[in-house]
Amino acid sequence: MTLASENFPSSPAFDLIAASLTAPAAKSDALKNGKAIFAFTLTNKAKETESWYLDLKTTGTVGKGLAPEGAKPDVVLLLSDDDFQGLIDGKAAAQKLFMSGRLKIKGDVMKATRAEGVLKSARAGVKSKL
Repeated sequence: MTLASENFPSSPAFDLIAASLTAPAAKSDALKNGKAIFAFTLTNKAKETESWYLDLKTTGTVGKGLAPEGAKPDVVLLLSDDDFQGLIDGKAAAQKLFMSGRLKIKGDVMKATRAEGVLKSARAGVKSKL
């Protein structure tokens, strides 16, 4: 089952992140470094919103919605689909997006700082598979 949504061009990244977490060592490392449930709520050009989560607290899984059933996200990151694509591509920095108001954070801001590291690790894992 794909996590991609046709209205969100950056959403295939969630499938890539999920794929990067299939290796036991990568999953263990992500859980050790993440220690939170991260929700990404993206807004596309049509002003539609959709959410995906990275459970790096208990299961090391990726899915649609704010959190796995019965759980709540520790951090919700709200940003545009384009800005999320920039984060995935390494062309944008979360701190700069936050400081410019293009990335909004709900929840534990300190845990939010771990999200960029998790995305970098996932990006490296995906590149090594190509």
